[in-house]
Amino acid sequence: MAWIKRNLFFFIGAVIAVGLLAAAGVYDFQNWRRNNAALDALNQTYTTMQSLLRQNPSPGNDTVNNIEIAGAQAKQLREWIQQSEQYFQPISPIPNPTNGVVVDAEFAAARDHTINQLQIEAGNASVTLPPQYGFSFEAERTMVRFAPGSLGPLAQQLGEVRALCEILFAAKINSLDAIRRVPASPEDASGPQADYLNTPAATNNLAVFMPYEVTFRCFSQDLANVLSSFASSPHGFIVKGVNVQPASGVTTTSSSGPQAMGGPGQSPFGYGGLQPGYAPSSPPAAPTGRGGLQTVLSEQLLSITLDVEIVKLLPAN
Repeated sequence: MAWIKRNLFFFIGAVIAVGLLAAAGVYDFQNWRRNNAALDALNQTYTTMQSLLRQNPSPGNDTVNNIEIAGAQAKQLREWIQQSEQYFQPISPIPNPTNGVVVDAEFAAARDHTINQLQIEAGNASVTLPPQYGFSFEAERTMVRFAPGSLGPLAQQLGEVRALCEILFAAKINSLDAIRRVPASPEDASGPQADYLNTPAATNNLAVFMPYEVTFRCFSQDLANVLSSFASSPHGFIVKGVNVQPASGVTTTSSSGPQAMGGPGQSPFGYGGLQPGYAPSSPPAAPTGRGGLQTVLSEQLLSITLDVEIVKLLPAN
């Protein structure tokens, strides 16, 4: 204690120096840890950068900025999607109430009206239909009450089936044999299975792809008109598959409607076979002499099955 009293200022200075040294040691240790952490982060960043540079494509270099190029291409893609929306206009459901809520009575009335209108339009276009055809809505044909949640999908499919039929009738096909759709209500399980597809609708982050299958009979020019109409339609029809075979190998079913008795422009043979009470005469014998025009193309009736998808864009987020 006497020594401390004699050297008080020295002792105080020494204590302060030791404290400063301890603080400096703590400070250096913390900085050392921070430096090591920063070095580890730098090494990790460098490793990631080297990995990215070895990828194909890479982010780029001093002369090529692939990130900027990718951003510009993404902008072009968004602009293209916006421009292409005019080719994917939605098909209005039937019925289409302003509030978007379809009720039982409203759908039942619209269903009957639409089916009747399609049958009349088929007759006016000389298109033969199966007897009392319901256009794939046979299961719902006589219903007045429907399962909860099914009216919206059914109304949408009714509008899409009408759009399909309008293209087929406008192309002047000979007969419509069947339309198949995706089941949309519990009642479809008890309906004619020939009306339904086993393929469900597909959805990605851009659109819903609703499949349909249409089977009809026509000549090659009529098929070309159908495909051309699908291609030029604003409603996003995509023909995924075409199956063609001679109609002579397919059983013909005539319609029980005005068009079955010979609609406007029909021959006495109709499009579903001979009409009742008609006695065909023997065709004239082909000339056997020399000369005359040579037959280059002998057209025959075809049975066509088209796999069609309707692309419905999802609302933009």
